[in-house]
Amino acid sequence: MANTAKPADFLDAHQRHWDDAEHLFQNERWANADHLYGMAAECGLKRLMMRFGMDIHPTTGSPVVREDRNHANIIWARFESYRSGRMEGVGYELPTNNPFSDWDVSDRYAPRSNFNQAEVQAHQAGAMVVCGLIKRAQRDGLL
Repeated sequence: MANTAKPADFLDAHQRHWDDAEHLFQNERWANADHLYGMAAECGLKRLMMRFGMDIHPTTGSPVVREDRNHANIIWARFESYRSGRMEGVGYELPTNNPFSDWDVSDRYAPRSNFNQAEVQAHQAGAMVVCGLIKRAQRDGLL
């Protein structure tokens, strides 16, 4: 069977996941909001990493380097390896405390009773930091 995956568009995915996460959060759908906050952060950071030199496969749009194909909990720290040492990366630092250190993409399989508002708000705040960096990059003409 042929691969029918659509090419990645990290900026669009970032915005789409953020919008949906906010909608779900407002409706107290903690489990799915939590998952999408992580995905929004991951996609936003990957888009910035592209701007700061991350190699992307020309057909799939996926990161070439295996370590860059991780999710929010790992990408948060990985981002720094692309941002640091680049003039255009000045002012795009992330907080050293990773708000996604307790987030895992496989939690999408966990029962909804395992999620609560306080935990999700911490991930929302982390995703909001990434949203701020994306907005700044757009204002600065980097994206």
